[in-house]
Amino acid sequence: MERTITVKGTGKVSARPDYVVLTMHLQSRAMEYDKAMDGAALQIGQLQESLQTAGFEKESVKTTNFNVRTDYNNVQRPDGTYAREFSGFVCEHHLKAEFDFDSARLAQTLAAAAECPARPELNVAFTVKDTDAVKEEVLRAAAENARKKAELLCEASGVGLGKLVTINYNWSEVELYSPARYALAENRASAKSLMRSVDIEPDMIDVQDTAAFVWEIE
Repeated sequence: MERTITVKGTGKVSARPDYVVLTMHLQSRAMEYDKAMDGAALQIGQLQESLQTAGFEKESVKTTNFNVRTDYNNVQRPDGTYAREFSGFVCEHHLKAEFDFDSARLAQTLAAAAECPARPELNVAFTVKDTDAVKEEVLRAAAENARKKAELLCEASGVGLGKLVTINYNWSEVELYSPARYALAENRASAKSLMRSVDIEPDMIDVQDTAAFVWEIE
């Protein structure tokens, strides 16, 4: 019977955020479909113009989701029952802009978005530009961790570690975002003041992944 040892290796890496993902949400409402779409077109034009003042090209603002839906309200009838009443068309547009992290650039971008007449909802996330390099580093760390464990177990058991037989990895998606959150004031004037004084250092991104290794025992 072939003797083997199975060890799970865990790789842990901390990466410094060097990239910003700014997501923006626009919403247009109207009782008529054409007017809702016209409003959406106006909003995206206003947002693009505002971000151009912060140095963004029109093509650099990408759409991540666009949908149009009908909206209804529950209205009470005279007899006490409720009925769904059409309240208009809702056009939602989700966009993002990405750029190298720099406090001054972030401040300029958020200030431009805050002054936009379309009043987009904003969310700021900090990540790394070279995600593949971080993921590769984590997997290398997992392999090294597994081998050290296997060698230690074999040494303590008085046996030798043989050749590697199999590696099992589930290729799970690794999240590469800093836990840092950037809160934006709802009042546009106060938000603008806050954005102009941005000077932050996002928290490190802690990444972890695992894989199972099987060796022969000599």
